[in-house]
Amino acid sequence: MSELILYHGSDKIIKTPQFGYGKLFNDYGQGFYCTKHLELAKEWAVDDKRDGFVNTYCIDDKGLTVLDLNSEKYSILHWLTLLLEHRTFTVNSPLGKDGLNYLQQHYHIDTTSCDIIIGYRADDSYFSFARAFLTNSISVAQLEKAMHLGELGEQIFIKSKRAFSKLKYIEAIPVDYTRYYPMKNARDNKSRKDYIAISESIDKEGIYLIDLIRKKE
Repeated sequence: MSELILYHGSDKIIKTPQFGYGKLFNDYGQGFYCTKHLELAKEWAVDDKRDGFVNTYCIDDKGLTVLDLNSEKYSILHWLTLLLEHRTFTVNSPLGKDGLNYLQQHYHIDTTSCDIIIGYRADDSYFSFARAFLTNSISVAQLEKAMHLGELGEQIFIKSKRAFSKLKYIEAIPVDYTRYYPMKNARDNKSRKDYIAISESIDKEGIYLIDLIRKKE
């Protein structure tokens, strides 16, 4: 990446992001979530009743360990496994439990030494795609297609204390919720409708979770 401009949408100005803060059960764990896309960050910054800010930073990744989940080395199942290991998630069905074990055995990534993680962003509505895959409702190909719906794009996760120390604050851009919340809502609604279309179709040639488990056996 070398030097990169990052954006973080929030309800407040954050001049100095603090290591060790944030939600524990988030996509890649506790840390600081950013994007390279300014317009997307503006949507993340607002809700339906308040304005927000896009905090802008630059970071030089020289000397940092970067895990890029969107590189050819990894598949959608690596991303899914990492997500399921960090999000609060209850698996009730026997197939779901077997599937989760299978993913952890074959697609787990040790992120202990990572400073930065790059991968898909999964908001709460997108997390339903993971549930659908674990219940054998959609195939691997459908899961991958679903993750591109709504163009939520990549997020860049600042994970380590060393990476935090390299973040340099530039400015905070005010965001008007009356403009950007409708855009955020429209994006979410479209992705939900597109997902329904995917989930209601049968991928006859696709590989489902049960196929992966059977192949192992």
